[in-house]
Amino acid sequence: MKRIAVLVLLLMIGLLAACGNDEDAEQENSNQDDGGNGDSSESVTIEDAMGEQTIEKTPENIVALEWSYAENLLALGIQPAGVADLDGFHQWVNIDKAFDESVKDVGTRQEPNLEAIRRQDPDLIIAVKFRHEQYLDQLKEIAPVITFAPYSEEAIQDHYGNMLSEFKKLAKVVDKEDEAEQAISDLNAFIDEQSQRVADAGLKGSQFVATQAFTAQNTPTLRLFTDNSMVGKVMNKLGFENAYSTDEPEVYGYSEVTVEALQNFQGKEDLQFLYIVQEEDNIFESDFKGNPVWENLSFVQNGNTHQLPGDTWTFGGVLSNKVLAKQLVDAMVNE
Repeated sequence: MKRIAVLVLLLMIGLLAACGNDEDAEQENSNQDDGGNGDSSESVTIEDAMGEQTIEKTPENIVALEWSYAENLLALGIQPAGVADLDGFHQWVNIDKAFDESVKDVGTRQEPNLEAIRRQDPDLIIAVKFRHEQYLDQLKEIAPVITFAPYSEEAIQDHYGNMLSEFKKLAKVVDKEDEAEQAISDLNAFIDEQSQRVADAGLKGSQFVATQAFTAQNTPTLRLFTDNSMVGKVMNKLGFENAYSTDEPEVYGYSEVTVEALQNFQGKEDLQFLYIVQEEDNIFESDFKGNPVWENLSFVQNGNTHQLPGDTWTFGGVLSNKVLAKQLVDAMVNE
């Protein structure tokens, strides 16, 4: 009987050990599958402009139909499969990360090429409501779609804050939340560095007006950036105060005015006037030079006018806003 009891005991120990090994193996396999950071095949549900969207697995082939989201994919270390208007992106979005040669053009931002998108065999398409709502049904026949609304009533309260919110949401969908936090941390640290340059130059607390200027219908036109714009928010973070304000947030973050509106800033001695123009359409040289309405403004007479590069991009993501911060400070600070 004792021998039988010993055999039974040994058998039970063996079974328990086997179960334990199976559980350890299962746990090890689980960690190997997801890198210990979560199951990459697990579905993700987010709220986008069209409601609740569930993405069943982490997407790998992604088509971006708006530049800012293509840029933010690069910031997360992801090369998109396709981007709308690649030539335009290369002309305007001046960042230090580039697309691989494998990235394909998929039509314009206004009119995406559905066949070109389909050829990329995407498992995610990123759209924007104000441009692509009419195409959503067709796009969803190709792949799951997430749709952002950067000019919704909520979003326009703070374009910069909305950009960060959308960036985090995109990072969740592509399982890159740690990378997103690092990118945002890098952006904040960089803006702090530029803010110190402003302080060192004795400009902290100065008022500013920032504009993008061009000719429209034969009329010199100024887009004055408001506080809800990317430019306004970045300038605030750099230590400046916007001299231009509106009663309600401007949808695109700016108001279009003529040179006469600048007389409202007459007498502001420390005001810094920043402007973006294209060299072939520099209205400050072709139209305003010699014009007393412009020449007699106090900030003009004090030499506080600062030209930014023509490719200064004011509607971008985390990478563009680093470039924007440096361009704004470079324009004002001579080191």
